[in-house]
Amino acid sequence: MLYVDQLHAHYGDSHVLRGVSLSLPAGVSTGLLGRNGMGKTTLIRTLMGYVRATGGSLRWGDREVTGFAPERIARLGVGYVPEGRGIFANLSVRENLVMCARAGVGGEQHWSLERVLHTFPRLAERLRHGGQQLSGGEQQMLAIGRALMTNPRLLILDEATEGLAPLVVAEIWRVISEIRATGIGTLIVDRNYRAVLAHTDRAVVMEKGRIVMEGASAELARDHDGLARWLGV
Repeated sequence: MLYVDQLHAHYGDSHVLRGVSLSLPAGVSTGLLGRNGMGKTTLIRTLMGYVRATGGSLRWGDREVTGFAPERIARLGVGYVPEGRGIFANLSVRENLVMCARAGVGGEQHWSLERVLHTFPRLAERLRHGGQQLSGGEQQMLAIGRALMTNPRLLILDEATEGLAPLVVAEIWRVISEIRATGIGTLIVDRNYRAVLAHTDRAVVMEKGRIVMEGASAELARDHDGLARWLGV
């Protein structure tokens, strides 16, 4: 679905991404691991068009999409749950959800308001609450639900469970498992590498803007020396 070839990106004079190559096949769940400051969020923001690539290419299927603006990337069928969630605090839960509702690029409408509320019962109880009235966990549920309302082919989650209480974390991973089972491709960043490897098909590890490990998640989970070297665990 999405193919990254020798991608480079800079912040001013800082060379952040250094020749990243990655494929995100349709329906496959991929974990993106690495210590803080290794380029994970920059990679995601470059994929989404928020950061301009300074080298390499991005392809969506056979289509070259390097340099596309974020709204054009979204229209290809990419849903995005950013670090910090980015919900609209002055809108209600219902408004946050329905403003993003649309059919998928192939006309599919698998994710409706009713299905999102069934998946996140806590949101159903707070439909009239403003975004600023929600707890951090509820805001994360809302951010995921909002992305699902676009009926994406690929869902990107940056720091999926950061700062959340353990019970809420368990709920988020349950939902991620459900999303994975529906055949939506996912790219997941989270500090809990064990949870990421348990809920993905494959994973890559970044170090200083490069990919230094990749493979089936189950195999990487058994590579204790490699994880210790690159993740410091």
